[in-house]
Amino acid sequence: MKDYAETPSLAAEAYSVVRQRILRGELVLGQTISRRKLAAELGMSFLPVSEALLRLEVEGLLESRPRAGTRVRIPSREDVVGHFTVREALEAQAAMLFTRAATAAERRELCKLAARVDAVATQPDRRLYTALHHKLHARIAECARCPMLCDAIVKAHALASIWFLLLRKPGPDHPVRRHQDLLDALTGGRPNEAGDAMRHHIAGGMAHTLEVLQPYLKTRKADGGTFFRSEKKQALQGMVGAYLLRRV
Repeated sequence: MKDYAETPSLAAEAYSVVRQRILRGELVLGQTISRRKLAAELGMSFLPVSEALLRLEVEGLLESRPRAGTRVRIPSREDVVGHFTVREALEAQAAMLFTRAATAAERRELCKLAARVDAVATQPDRRLYTALHHKLHARIAECARCPMLCDAIVKAHALASIWFLLLRKPGPDHPVRRHQDLLDALTGGRPNEAGDAMRHHIAGGMAHTLEVLQPYLKTRKADGGTFFRSEKKQALQGMVGAYLLRRV
């Protein structure tokens, strides 16, 4: 009885460990995760580890199938397009709200942060760029003064963190002020202009991401459905995942 009572906290610990490894790029797209090894490493039984991995499946960071194992999810083209479509809707709204709600100090802060993001964009180590990029978009959402919208944007960015770690250094034709131009539109424009600027910004990000992920998209297609769940199992996974999320 004691072991069962401790399972939620242990599952949360395992969830946090694996999630951070994914977001930091320590676990890469398609990399297999062994429940047995993870449980041994963390000193846990299979139950909390399995709950943690299922929660990460519900969030779209992992995928698994019986006799095929569990791995870091390789997105399909539809996944990528869908992700950026949702981001466009959320962040365009945040950009419009930002023009009305952000203080002068916050506008100055974000202009400086945008300049820093552009400055590190050419560095070969993508981890710093990824962290600062996500921070910039999260702060824009925070300054929009809508907590639920901000939370949705932060969660959407978490799903794509591992994609950003794969992005190459910008080429010579890449706008050197890409994020500074975005903040210029948000801090000096009207709501509709800010929304349009954010849509254009995200469309450029989607095009670059699809280009970089091409080898992985081909791998996904070549898998022949190995890691795809049936609609029935997807529905079951959703119900179990919702139960687990309520316990955390």
